[in-house]
Amino acid sequence: MSQSKHYGGSALSKDELYQVLIAPVVTEKSTRAAEVSGQAVFQVANSATRNDVKAAIEQAFDVEVESVKILNVKGKTKRFGKSIGKRNDRKKAYIRLKDGSDIDFAEFQA
Repeated sequence: MSQSKHYGGSALSKDELYQVLIAPVVTEKSTRAAEVSGQAVFQVANSATRNDVKAAIEQAFDVEVESVKILNVKGKTKRFGKSIGKRNDRKKAYIRLKDGSDIDFAEFQA
């Protein structure tokens, strides 16, 4: 019998939750989302669900998450000389924090 704890609706273990978050996304669009609507943007694992992302953020940064929106980004088709290649697909998560919560990106280690 395996003892699996449920972290905030996620069936992943504590170690697996740390592998959900890959990196924060720092672009003009994500900075604007942070300023205007109080959202943080992270690149997450392609297999991650909303509950997994919420549990990982709450555990890693000790904050309360109000909502999570997931966005699948399709990889672009690019030319590499004569051959055509494709970038990898990725997944981004827009996280809205509850009032009074703030994420310190200086302490983030994926």
